[in-house]
Amino acid sequence: MRIGFLGLGMMGTPMAINLCRKFSVVVWNRSDSRYDTLIDAGAAIGKTPSHVAKQSDIIFIMLFDGSAIQSIINSDDDFMKSIRGKIVINTSSVSVDYSHKLSQQIHDAGGNFIEMPVSGSKIPAEQGQLVGMIAGDPAISDLIKPIVEPITSAAVYCGPIGSGLKAKYAVNLFLVSVTAGLAESMNLARSQGLSLESFGKVLNACPLASAYSRVKIAKILKEDWSPQAAMKDCYNSTQLIRSAAQKVQVQTPLIEICHSLYRDACNSGWGEEDMMAIYKLFTQAQTVPS
Repeated sequence: MRIGFLGLGMMGTPMAINLCRKFSVVVWNRSDSRYDTLIDAGAAIGKTPSHVAKQSDIIFIMLFDGSAIQSIINSDDDFMKSIRGKIVINTSSVSVDYSHKLSQQIHDAGGNFIEMPVSGSKIPAEQGQLVGMIAGDPAISDLIKPIVEPITSAAVYCGPIGSGLKAKYAVNLFLVSVTAGLAESMNLARSQGLSLESFGKVLNACPLASAYSRVKIAKILKEDWSPQAAMKDCYNSTQLIRSAAQKVQVQTPLIEICHSLYRDACNSGWGEEDMMAIYKLFTQAQTVPS
């Protein structure tokens, strides 16, 4: 089985590396800064997306958003011709409407489309412990499950196209709310004069503790804002969640607050930093989102 991978960002790079451990992989990225790492892992380099598609049976996409994906389709005339008879798996976070559009484009070109957004950040991606939320043709979904084993701890079939993304939005609502709540909690402890190190030990020992909270507490204590999931990605996620909630007319007051907080954090110049850098917003004099 030959695997193609488009997009070697923070998530795409470890995902592609893990796939290299089991399959023959050819990769493409807009910049060549990650190529040496992938070559060391055994991957071949594709000059263009169509070059990758021509050499692959299954093509993974992990790009920032729908616009980035569409730019490939619009700028590389041979890409759509190269996916006939192939399976395209989009792991990027996009809107449901765009996923339907992309599915139709792939279908019209003679390919098969699977939607599989993933839950997890840089460390789970490196460990091959992402959770895949699969949507699309059930038969094709069953076919790809052995293929995604190197990058997932679980791959759950959610339903027709759009279902995987809807699950992702709901998961990420929980994620961004928990992250903002943890940052606010730590700031309240700091503002009351408590030792953050001691308070971190309290949180790590209490029933609310998780692998995620322990990692993020450590980042606050070390003031380590190197990204595991970037602030700009988190802000993009809040926009997708808000849109999904508005479409089904459901109240999501927490995501409205988080949307403002992550927007303000990005506007403060922290877009490339870890999403936990939202903590810095609470430590400023003006903590109420605009």
